[in-house]
Amino acid sequence: MIRYKSGYKYQLVEEYICQINIFPKHDIVTDYILLAKTGILTIKKGYAWDGPSGPTFDTQTFMRGSLVHDALYQLIREMHLSKHYRVSADQILHIICIEDGMNRLRAWYVYKGVEKGAGFAADPKHAKPILTAPQGGRDEYQQ
Repeated sequence: MIRYKSGYKYQLVEEYICQINIFPKHDIVTDYILLAKTGILTIKKGYAWDGPSGPTFDTQTFMRGSLVHDALYQLIREMHLSKHYRVSADQILHIICIEDGMNRLRAWYVYKGVEKGAGFAADPKHAKPILTAPQGGRDEYQQ
């Protein structure tokens, strides 16, 4: 039997490190995300995320922002960070998108979109369920 999660589109092929303006009281260490109390965010090789969400396009100017935003929301969802950090995570997304060359009007719409409509993604109730296989039944490939 295997245990897995679905719903991801992208996976890091090398570690990504950046400085952000979130400074937890203690280092946060998970299997794929490390947020040091100095604000150094490390997202480890193999981390999977779903890219930009909502009515948008997956463009180069949105990929790094979506990676960092998804990692921060995961830390909030898993209760490693307080839900109050959601505002900072949304602001960091906005800043990264502009740094990466996104049109400022589009970056503003992205920011307003997550500010208004992405709160559910930071809610612990929204964690991706763990699936298992096989489930004990026959599938279409068995003869």
